Amino acid sequence: MIKINIRNNFPQVAKAMERLGGQVADKVMVRSLNAAAEQGKTAMARTIAKEFRVTIGQVKDRLLVKRARSNGREVKFQAILQAGRKTKGRGMNLIHFVTTIPKRTKKGKLGQVKFQVKRTGGRKTIPGMFVATNRRTGGRAVFLRTGKDRMPIKTVTSIDVPQMFNTRRINSVVREVMLKRFDANFKRELRAVMKGYVK
Repeated sequence: MIKINIRNNFPQVAKAMERLGGQVADKVMVRSLNAAAEQGKTAMARTIAKEFRVTIGQVKDRLLVKRARSNGREVKFQAILQAGRKTKGRGMNLIHFVTTIPKRTKKGKLGQVKFQVKRTGGRKTIPGMFVATNRRTGGRAVFLRTGKDRMPIKTVTSIDVPQMFNTRRINSVVREVMLKRFDANFKRELRAVMKGYVK
């Protein structure tokens, strides 16, 4: 989760808010925070996709922005960028990171499934791992036999976007992007809001 404290990080903006006061200040701050959160979401998706073998779209689909808001009676000066899962308690199935799905040879033997989670580094494999249709979801998934027999089997999951999101280095890079752009956001939104008050 990434939060920005305006009073601590942008004292000049906080002073400008005090001078503006009232509805103008509320509207400018809400719009500025929401713009920063959306920029952070885009930066996070790009940064994660650059390091892990996932697409920007896959990452964005798992990122949540809790928007700042003002409805005239209540003002919430907090926009939060965080990662979430569509299915709680489960990581991404390893199928998202599979690089090689072997075909059965004429002798009936099947090669090993290979996968790669990060864009750098070599491919890996786990003995007994195979790809099949997941009856629960209807999609392809990676399974692993838990014993010497054909059954039982279990799905194989890997790191999910929330864990990627919470990587300290990635979190730090995205936070820096949000902080760097916030002052420009504030000035742009201030101009836009003030136009509505100038006749």
